[in-house]
Amino acid sequence: MLHNLLADLLADIQALVECESPSGDLAAVAHSAAVVERIGTAHLGIAPDRIVLDGRTHLRWRLGARPRILLLGHHDTVWPLGSLAIRPFSVEGGVLRGPGCFDMKAGLAMAIHAAAGLDGVTLLVTGDEELGSPSSRSLIEQEARAAEAALVLEASADGGALKTERKGVSLYDVRITGRAAHAGLEPERGVNATLELAHQALAVAALGASELGTSVTPTVSRAGTTTNTVPAEGSFAVDVRVRTTAEQDRVDTAIRGLRPLLPGAAIEVGGGPNRPPLESSSILFDRIRVVAARLGMPAPTAAAVGGASDGNFTAGVGTPTLDGLGAVGGGAHADDEHVLIEPLTARTALLRALIEDLLTHPIRHLTSTATGTQ
Repeated sequence: MLHNLLADLLADIQALVECESPSGDLAAVAHSAAVVERIGTAHLGIAPDRIVLDGRTHLRWRLGARPRILLLGHHDTVWPLGSLAIRPFSVEGGVLRGPGCFDMKAGLAMAIHAAAGLDGVTLLVTGDEELGSPSSRSLIEQEARAAEAALVLEASADGGALKTERKGVSLYDVRITGRAAHAGLEPERGVNATLELAHQALAVAALGASELGTSVTPTVSRAGTTTNTVPAEGSFAVDVRVRTTAEQDRVDTAIRGLRPLLPGAAIEVGGGPNRPPLESSSILFDRIRVVAARLGMPAPTAAAVGGASDGNFTAGVGTPTLDGLGAVGGGAHADDEHVLIEPLTARTALLRALIEDLLTHPIRHLTSTATGTQ
C-alpha cells in the first residue's frame, strides 16, 4: 500500500512540477490551477470551487457538509517560464528535483492524498502566495475563521522540523522630497534628498531589536537624477521581521512617525504590515507528537523561522495553526531545490492521522473543557 502511495505521489508531483506556474503570469497560474483541479478531483471525488480574484486562480474543495479542518497550500512558484528546460523534473538517488518541487508542489500532492475520503475538511489552494497573497488573503482569513485548525503544507524546516513559529512581515517605502539645485554653482540652495535619505535609513535600522527577534532592514534605495544636481527626491524600501504583534505595532508606529532632519525636506511613508506573526502555540504540535507516537513514528521536532507563509494569516485571525507539514528537502527558490523521497509517504500518513484525530477530538471542545467554558 505504501509503495502504491509513493508511486501515486511521485506521479502527481511530476505533473504539478511540469506545469510551470510563475506567480506573475496569470495565464500560467490558470493553467496550473487546471492541472491541480484534475489531480485533486481524481483523488477527492468532487470538483473544487474555482475562485478567480484580480485575475488569479484559486481552488477550494469542501469535503463534507461542515468542514472543520483547513488544509492550506499554494500552486504558484517563483520560477519563470522556461525554468523547466534548464532544471527538468528528475528522480535520482532518492532525491526529487524540479522548479517548485519543494516550495510547494510536493506538499500540495501530500495534502490531496491525505484528504482523500475524509469528511470535514476544506482544502484551499491559492495562486498568489509568492507575491504576498494580495488577492487571496481575505479568502484565507475567511476560511480560517470557520475552521478549528489550520494545517499548512509548506515545506518543512531543516531536518523535517515543523514550523511552529513564523515571523510577521512589514514592508515599507519611505519617500523623501527635497529641492533641486546645481551641485557646482549653488548647492546651498538645494535640499539634498540623498542626505535626508541617509539620516532616515540609519534611524530606521536602529529600530531593530535582535534580542526580541526583530529585524528592520533598509533594502533597495535610489535618489537623484544627474551627477551635477542636488537630489530633489529619493526613496528606500524597508523589510521588517518580528516575532510578536507588539513588536510589529511598535515598529509601525516608529516608521510612520519619522520626521525630516534637514530644513525643507519632507517624508512620506507607504506600506505597512503585510503578514502578522505566527506566534508559537503548542496545541497542534503537542497533538501531532501524540499521533506520531501512536503510529510508532519518531516524535516531530519544531522550528521557528524568519520566512512568512499564508499560515501567518490563519494564525493572525486566531485559528490554531501548524506549518511546515509538507516535504522534507531544501533549496527553496534556489538552483538546488529538491525533495527527499523517503519521508514522503510517512509524512503523508502522519498528516492524515492528525486530521482524523482532530476530527474525532475537536480542539474547541478540548479547549472549552480545560478552561471550564461552554
